[in-house]
Amino acid sequence: MTEKKPPLTIRLCQPRGFCAGVDRAIQIVVLALKKYGAPVYVRHEIVHNRYVVEGLQSLGAVFIEELSEIPPEHRQSPVVFSAHGVPKSVPADAEARNLFYLDATCPLVSKVHKQAMRHQRLGRHVLLIGHAGHPEVIGTMGQLPEGAVTLIETEADAARFVPVDASALGFVTQTTLSVEDTAGIIRALQERFPELHAAAAESICYATTNRQEAVKETAAGADLFLVVGAPNSSNSRRLVEVAERAGATMSLLVQRAAEIPWEEIAGIRTLGLSAGASAPEIIVDEIIDAFRQRFDVTIDLAITATETEDFPVMRVLRDVELTAADMAFVNGAA
Repeated sequence: MTEKKPPLTIRLCQPRGFCAGVDRAIQIVVLALKKYGAPVYVRHEIVHNRYVVEGLQSLGAVFIEELSEIPPEHRQSPVVFSAHGVPKSVPADAEARNLFYLDATCPLVSKVHKQAMRHQRLGRHVLLIGHAGHPEVIGTMGQLPEGAVTLIETEADAARFVPVDASALGFVTQTTLSVEDTAGIIRALQERFPELHAAAAESICYATTNRQEAVKETAAGADLFLVVGAPNSSNSRRLVEVAERAGATMSLLVQRAAEIPWEEIAGIRTLGLSAGASAPEIIVDEIIDAFRQRFDVTIDLAITATETEDFPVMRVLRDVELTAADMAFVNGAA
């Protein structure tokens, strides 16, 4: 006689997983491989997800940190810049080396670059709210000359900052921050510097905001909240924090089903589940299947927003057909 499985309700967040910018970046690498053949070089992880990177490596992508790693015999092969954006020095270096590059920077990150440059053009010192060392922050700071940008990571940084001219300041933010934390930092800066200029449009992107709102709606009362994502994914880590603040008993970041601490969570009855913007749906499916093996699962789909954003790839790749099969390694079989 088969043992009866304990009941489990999975509150599945929607939207979750890939955003339009991540989807576009992965498509660029896949289409470049179809059009030009392997190898296609990719500077930095195209998106912060090991599964995605390994999937692209298996198709013929070669990941590098610096352009100098491309051997002379492959100088004609395409090199793709990651979705996080790059400093201006990187395309300049590519041109100096006579490399063929494809820039997969998310259009919403490019928008932040333009906003930072606009502040500077109007004579303002730029305050960038973000996390030190994150590639997006490195890319944004690298749009402007040395000394033109100050990084503000916390409210304490906001309290310590001493400007040359308090009437000539403008701010932008990293696109993947906690909406609540960022609002607190902006408030602290505005209290100190009433003439601080905001960016012309919101810097935190629609996908970050939507995923955080979905988690906030579903986390209260959850015995466990799982976020699918990588440890170096800023937006995924923020979702874990949002779940804890919103009332989940426990919140964990996992990359695969194998990382779930099954013995510790045997008594749970309500699970919240979401995925960061760089986490593929195929892993969400894997995790749901792993719970089905151990529990009698009921899925409660929590829809908090409908996303219709779609960012087209660059013109040079639009003559190549992208099929569902090409993206099955991240999206699963149709």
